[in-house]
Amino acid sequence: PPASFEADALRNEKAKVFSAIRPIQPHEVAKHTVRAQYRGYSEAEGVAPNSETATYTALRFYIDNWRWQGVPFYLRSGKALADKSTEITIFFKRPPHVMFPMPPGSKLAANYLSICVQPDEGIHFSFQAKVPDTAADMRPVDMSFHYDDTFGPTSIPEAYERLLFDALKGDASLFTRGDAIELAWQLVDPILAGWETEAAPPLALYEPGSWGPAEADLLINHDGFTWVQGCGNHDM
Repeated sequence: PPASFEADALRNEKAKVFSAIRPIQPHEVAKHTVRAQYRGYSEAEGVAPNSETATYTALRFYIDNWRWQGVPFYLRSGKALADKSTEITIFFKRPPHVMFPMPPGSKLAANYLSICVQPDEGIHFSFQAKVPDTAADMRPVDMSFHYDDTFGPTSIPEAYERLLFDALKGDASLFTRGDAIELAWQLVDPILAGWETEAAPPLALYEPGSWGPAEADLLINHDGFTWVQGCGNHDM
């Protein structure tokens, strides 16, 4: 973590993370990435009928440092999805020993923490709780905090309002520094290059208003995880 909540300290740490991300090489794109296009995109005005431009991507990557070595990270982004939201979800590892006796064949869902960046800023914590007066009945429960509920619906400025306000104050914390941009492109370029070769994954299709293609679900399901569908909506 940064030593202080100042622009240079924050941006130094961002650059360190980008420099520690393991690049996905062109020959690995089919294993670690999904590219997709929503149905009807090629029928839009100004778009070539045979366009293979991706309107959605999902990928898996790793950060090679002491703290995050071996932990998979999943990222997805796309157009014409079911909702516009930005969220970070952290799934916790299953404990090596479960204290409560569980019925044979039962499986506990993973505990997870979701940080909702927008539009409904807040924090959600989902975890397993023992049902009172039962021997081993566990049930997932939620703890939630929303800025709107506590501070009112106008408590947080819109994204560009915040940036303009910070620019007027001379606070560069939310602005990306040049070295971080260069490091990010060093990670993106090999993926784009791989998508132009025979090693590229097939261009998947998804319906407008959905959460993306089935191939993205397969990517994350392969490691035993699922996507959280929408900011604050945890019906996975």
